[in-house]
Amino acid sequence: MSQAVATQNSAASLTGLLVPLADRTLLLPNVALAELIPYRSAQLSEGTPDWFLGQIAWRDLSLPLLSFEAASGGQAQVSGSSRVAVLNALGGRSQVKFIALLIQGIPRSLKVASDLPAATVDLAPLELAAARVGEDVVRIPDLVGLEQRLADAGLI
Repeated sequence: MSQAVATQNSAASLTGLLVPLADRTLLLPNVALAELIPYRSAQLSEGTPDWFLGQIAWRDLSLPLLSFEAASGGQAQVSGSSRVAVLNALGGRSQVKFIALLIQGIPRSLKVASDLPAATVDLAPLELAAARVGEDVVRIPDLVGLEQRLADAGLI
């Protein structure tokens, strides 16, 4: 009986990452993050949306660098604590394996239970839901939607 309870408990939780942005914290599944790298200036092209920060080099690839804040109606902010989260692309496009996201600080790992309490807050564009983690409100991002914005803008 105790083995069944242990199996049920492990299936009811997953490892998430609390990803700090300038104005909010995102909650991502641990498997979404491919690598965390230092911030580096991106090569920007003319006539691109303000949320597209340019292309950065990573492992012999050129990745689009995005600001989630700017894509959600806020402002992109680069600071001394800025980093780049290289995320596994989820949109199913064969030519897009990774996207890069500007973040502020270092993500921290968190065991997330399946009964994570929802937070009743206004959601910004590209936010699927909000939840409470202790006293904090975290946002669940629409990573496929973010990738779709890249495609719609002709950037991938």
